[in-house]
Amino acid sequence: MSGFFGVAAHDSCTADLFYGTDYHCHLGTRRGGLAVLDGGRFTRFIHDITNAQFKSKFEHDIGQMQGACGIGVISDYEDQPLIIGSHLGTYAIVTVGRIGNVTQLAEQACRDRGVHFSEMAGNVVNPTELIATLINREDSFVAGINAAQEAIDGSCSLLILTQEGIYAARDRYGRTPVIIGQGEAGHAVTMESCALPNLGYRQVHELGPGEIVLIQAEGFTTLNPPGDCLQVCAFLWVYYGYPASSYHDINVEVARYRSGGVLARRDDAEIDCVAGIPDSGTAHALGYAEAAGVRYCRPFVKYTPTWPRSFMPQQQDLRDLVARMKLIPIPELIAGQRVAFCDDSIVRGTQMKDCLRRVYEFGAAAVHMRPACPPLVFGCNFLNFSRSRSVMELAARRAIAEIAGQQDVDLRPYTDPDDDHYAAMVERIGQRLEVSSLRYQRLDDLVGSIGLPKHQLCTYCWDGCDGRVGCRHARAGE
Repeated sequence: MSGFFGVAAHDSCTADLFYGTDYHCHLGTRRGGLAVLDGGRFTRFIHDITNAQFKSKFEHDIGQMQGACGIGVISDYEDQPLIIGSHLGTYAIVTVGRIGNVTQLAEQACRDRGVHFSEMAGNVVNPTELIATLINREDSFVAGINAAQEAIDGSCSLLILTQEGIYAARDRYGRTPVIIGQGEAGHAVTMESCALPNLGYRQVHELGPGEIVLIQAEGFTTLNPPGDCLQVCAFLWVYYGYPASSYHDINVEVARYRSGGVLARRDDAEIDCVAGIPDSGTAHALGYAEAAGVRYCRPFVKYTPTWPRSFMPQQQDLRDLVARMKLIPIPELIAGQRVAFCDDSIVRGTQMKDCLRRVYEFGAAAVHMRPACPPLVFGCNFLNFSRSRSVMELAARRAIAEIAGQQDVDLRPYTDPDDDHYAAMVERIGQRLEVSSLRYQRLDDLVGSIGLPKHQLCTYCWDGCDGRVGCRHARAGE
């Protein structure tokens, strides 16, 4: 994933920009960048934050940045913000999302207009530069943003820093949130609402799907109205949204708490205590504990000062090392206990298997695994919240292939919790994890815990349904 933050202030924007962007570092990505506009002059800094905190990399730079308007980003992998010179003027741009047809669009741009791309890393076009190229084809920012949104296969929310102010646009189906805050300093725009209150802003508007606004210190103006089709990513409330944030007036921590309660009410396992895999499983476990009337405990504590989030590194062995080193066991809370563990999800399952094996090594009598969402059967086509290189790395897809004896199978029965194929898949995953029992959250229960109608949520990774054309239950080879 990625996250962005922008400020249009009456005076200096730099302090709020610095701290507001930092509030998106929980997204756990690799690159950070800031750009500020002072009169006609842009100042920009970009750093690798893989093994260092954002603040430590930018605390010297921020003293060299002056201006009333600026944007910042925590990026998956590409350098951002980019400074672009075009017939629309010089501007800075940041994007959040995933573009599945980058190569095709880049080739078409080069063929049709003789365009060249300069921001290349590993012979791959920078997606943000591609979006800027698509925007520059049109005669206004609004027309360009709309054209880019129509062209891409995936999703893209963005901020554009110009002499007029900050253009903010939410992706066509609203998969990622874009929120505006107002304060004495001016106006801010953010992906995470938790970035606003400590900086003195109160939320005043959440962009709808496809909406485009121009933000200035004095206020904001809607330039393109929101569309009717909302498909916000449900995984925001399950995992990567920050607990203090709310989207569409639904708080992340509250939704996770409700989710854990539903897990407990459907459970009949005999347990002595419930624990969350820190940190994202904590709220789910607290909700489970209250609903089940059992003790909440912390048999693992997380060492956060120096270890990054475990999904960040590309190499599996490094991901496993990070996952192991950052979780420190407390044997006194494990020995002889029948423990239920709540976690946000099971993606590959490799790190979880190692974690649960250690629980047995410290003398647990039983280990029950309770993921807070359904099995991940489909790879996400719209956001980069998983570092899996192939859909066959998913624990559910490996289990399906083993059961069917081939990869090219109808996946529909494996997404139905009342189907025998689903039961066989869950049993196979549980055997690999070596747990006493494994039960996933049902999708209908998850949707109910979030509180939005299912047709307004993207649940593609669980059931193959993206909401635009109904459920498209692809075969595994597609």
